[in-house]
Amino acid sequence: MTGTKILVVEDEQDIIELVAFNLGREGFQVMKACSGEEALAAVKTDPPDLIVLDVMLPGMNGLDVCRALRREAATQTVPIIMLTARDDVVDVVTGLEVGADDYITKPFSPKVLVARIRAVLRRDQRAAADSEGPKQRSIGGIIIDPARHRVTVDGEPVELTFTEFSLLRVLAERPGWVFSRSRLIDLLRDGHQVITDRAIDVQVANLRKKLGLAGRYIQTVRGVGYRLEAPA
Repeated sequence: MTGTKILVVEDEQDIIELVAFNLGREGFQVMKACSGEEALAAVKTDPPDLIVLDVMLPGMNGLDVCRALRREAATQTVPIIMLTARDDVVDVVTGLEVGADDYITKPFSPKVLVARIRAVLRRDQRAAADSEGPKQRSIGGIIIDPARHRVTVDGEPVELTFTEFSLLRVLAERPGWVFSRSRLIDLLRDGHQVITDRAIDVQVANLRKKLGLAGRYIQTVRGVGYRLEAPA
């Protein structure tokens, strides 16, 4: 992962310098931005491999920045880890709803942030490696193309975040199998169970919405979890 480019968006100078120092020491290339507007300008000229994004920014807040990043083709699938000063499930759920892949609450240990970044990047690399083996998967009208990181429903493209795509791919690998929420957290977070069951529910709800009528193929198994199964 040496040379991986990470954009840190944080308005508190001491925090951004601390994060940049620790990431640089681990071999990452660090880009810095002190506002949402500065971050959006930076990614247009030099898209990063991962973004660490503070929620509480002056002017354009982190949630609006995340929404804007997900609208741009160059950053639609770039992993985003959000920093929040409040350990509030509402903030966490909102961040995931607008497209964040993970979150960390302040104050945090730089070692924890580095570990979380590595976990997300390993998952990204694993997805890329998987795409060289298994080809397209088709469930009903849903076609999942790992090699192109592309999903279509009845021929129409569907734009998914990295986590939404990973969740759909995991469910599609075992059609009809029931995955518990804790198992999905393990598979999607590389074993770092840092989000709640509620966060998984939010990702599933977002995925269903984007899949349209095909979203009904993601079935809830009450008291257990989820499965992907198209009608026979």
